[in-house]
Amino acid sequence: MTEIREIAQLGASVLRQHAQLVTDVHNDEIRQIIAAMHATLANTQGVGIAAPQISISKRIIIVASRPTARYPSAPLMQPTVMINPSFQAQNEHKEKGWEGCLSVPSIRALVPRYTAINIDYIDEQGNQQTLELHDFVARVFQHEFDHLQGKVFLDSVESNQDIFAESEYLKLL
Repeated sequence: MTEIREIAQLGASVLRQHAQLVTDVHNDEIRQIIAAMHATLANTQGVGIAAPQISISKRIIIVASRPTARYPSAPLMQPTVMINPSFQAQNEHKEKGWEGCLSVPSIRALVPRYTAINIDYIDEQGNQQTLELHDFVARVFQHEFDHLQGKVFLDSVESNQDIFAESEYLKLL
């Protein structure tokens, strides 16, 4: 059974580093990292995870939108591993939406994100993929992509008044 890893918490230096490119998708170490990310994410109420969140500075994310207690209206999708991802906004339109983070527990914030993006990434088999994402799933991708850039969602908040304790956020639902 794959080990569930501890989630790096805000203040951990790995969350502030630019993650390193993956040069060999088929490397056993990369396979183990991906397995640990899957196991760790499955043990949470999260909808995505980035390798830096399990203290590994590699450009790997998993986007796994699903309805949870944290995101009850999230669309359901298969967990998608994205290696060395990049993206471009389809236009300049951004919307504020609620985000939380496994690395920043008990905090929610309104974060502006692009609503429609095109992404490129390498899949687990080493194939180049292109995907168009919208709305919530586009938000999840951008949130996880920020982790690869050494950022957390709080870095993108426009106003401190957009930051809430999770207990206060839950009263809004």
